[in-house]
Amino acid sequence: MSSCGTTFTCDVDFILKSEECIQAFLKFCKQSKTKYKPSRSMALALKLMTRLHNGTLDVTLPNGKTVRFKGEEDGPTARISIHNDRVVNRFISQGKLGFCEAYLDGDWTSPDLTAFFEIILKNESYLIHMLEGSTWYRRLSWLIHKFRPNSKKGASKNIYRHYDLGNHFYSQWLDKSMTYSSAVFKSGKETLEEAQAQKYRLMCERLDLQENHHLLEIGCGWGGMAEYAAKNIGCKVTAITISPSQYDYAKKRIDEANLQHLVEIKLCDYRDIKGKYDRIASIEMFEAVGEAYWPVFFETIKKKLKKNGLANLQIITIEEESYDSYKSTADFIQRYIFPGGMLPCQSVLERQIEGSGLEISNHVSFGKDYAKTLHIWHQAFQEKWPDLQGGAKDERFKKLWEEYLCYCEAGFKVGTIDVIQISMKNVGR
Repeated sequence: MSSCGTTFTCDVDFILKSEECIQAFLKFCKQSKTKYKPSRSMALALKLMTRLHNGTLDVTLPNGKTVRFKGEEDGPTARISIHNDRVVNRFISQGKLGFCEAYLDGDWTSPDLTAFFEIILKNESYLIHMLEGSTWYRRLSWLIHKFRPNSKKGASKNIYRHYDLGNHFYSQWLDKSMTYSSAVFKSGKETLEEAQAQKYRLMCERLDLQENHHLLEIGCGWGGMAEYAAKNIGCKVTAITISPSQYDYAKKRIDEANLQHLVEIKLCDYRDIKGKYDRIASIEMFEAVGEAYWPVFFETIKKKLKKNGLANLQIITIEEESYDSYKSTADFIQRYIFPGGMLPCQSVLERQIEGSGLEISNHVSFGKDYAKTLHIWHQAFQEKWPDLQGGAKDERFKKLWEEYLCYCEAGFKVGTIDVIQISMKNVGR
């Protein structure tokens, strides 16, 4: 441990059980000419940060002094400025959720949110006691989440909070195809629009989609997949959404493309689908279904697929080792972005599919492509913000979306979350 100038360095091998680290830090802060007096919780939090194992983190304190934490292993380098001691109390008591909320309140800032979240996620197992928060707060968060069920009424309400921010809002920073899901990059030189088309192509290939097929798309968004399948395959498509704004946009899109004879857009819950289909596609809709309704979702696919029919779903998954703790509380994304949502780990997902009587064929994963997709979205969001702000879209709203996009990008880069396309077959009736 060393103190020099305006930087105080704690190496990871200096993890003391005594008061020495705290006292050294307090002494260091007294050197400042400001009136800042750090709380013991701040000193304790910084002592716990000596557990950092991967990467380098520079923490600038309210008095302008910087503490550097350097792990044993190389990794991302990030900086964070803490503007008051309140953020530490929220971090300790409320874990990652409280810390993310503190960002919205201006308690801390970072010039590179993605790099900061990468460090936190890479070191999650070493900082687990800080990141989890108190037991009572985890239970409270879990209860709040459970009171946002994805029943038919609840699903419409939950989806409205996210997707009905307005078509103009999304059109400003998504690509021209209005696709709000991971793209597939092959060469790495593609534009986002080209990479999104490659994703649609992959969906069609994995479905072995033919001109004589009738495709059902569950959760059609703004109609990108439906338009692609009709234009490029020539098949019939029934596409459903429960978002009124998406329905209006998708319907107009199909009309303008003169594809009404092939594509029908419906404002419909997946539980109310009529008829049987040769193929079923769903792109990142499953995350909004909710754990309690997973069996119903796959039973619906089973019932609506013709015998030997194929389904291909694009789904975000969470790493196996994090699943149990993840499902026991509600994280920042579930609280503020996708209320009622839930990610599966792959083993649980496969059990749900097989439990419905569907036979899994195979899957492909491309989490790093999602990290790149999110990075492009974030850049576009920042560039377009002057045209987006106004009304309810204030500075706090901007911070919320920045945090969401960067947190997810970091998750896909580190591998705590992944995205897969998984194919299945109805081998029964």
